[in-house]
Amino acid sequence: MTNNKGEERRQHLLAQLAKQDGPLSASRLAKELGVSRQIIVGDVALLRASGQEITATARGYLLNAPKTPGIVSQIACLHTPEQTAEELQIMVASGAEVVDVLVEHPLYGELKGSLYIKTPQDIENFMAELAATDSVLLSSLTGGVHLHTVITPTVEEVNALKAALRQAHILYEG
Repeated sequence: MTNNKGEERRQHLLAQLAKQDGPLSASRLAKELGVSRQIIVGDVALLRASGQEITATARGYLLNAPKTPGIVSQIACLHTPEQTAEELQIMVASGAEVVDVLVEHPLYGELKGSLYIKTPQDIENFMAELAATDSVLLSSLTGGVHLHTVITPTVEEVNALKAALRQAHILYEG
């Protein structure tokens, strides 16, 4: 495959994403294909524009992000940046997959970040990426208030999750 064959490269990129069980980083794809990371970002943008369902997470790209069966809920939270790992640990320990984080921005409206966190390793990777990139959490735009979309196997797990977050003083109840 030559570097100047964009369509061929995008088809290879799609094939690689289809084979993956988890996120695939743009850096890894770039190295594999012998192009820059920015070329991969552009290819993904073109694939999305053509109708491909590619989700960008902090750990890489997912093709047709997996839909965990179960109860989909949104949970309002309020905490400091230092409590982020604790919040995610409570959610995962309660059997939840943390799909995304949402904040309401005064200028842009709803801003969403894809997470797809369901294991302690996912939390560790997310927190390491947060530290390594010197990024700020979306919740920093709203004084710590944010929503998480979570998927749990049953309503009982949703209720247990809310109870655990309430006990940790993270559940936002106004």
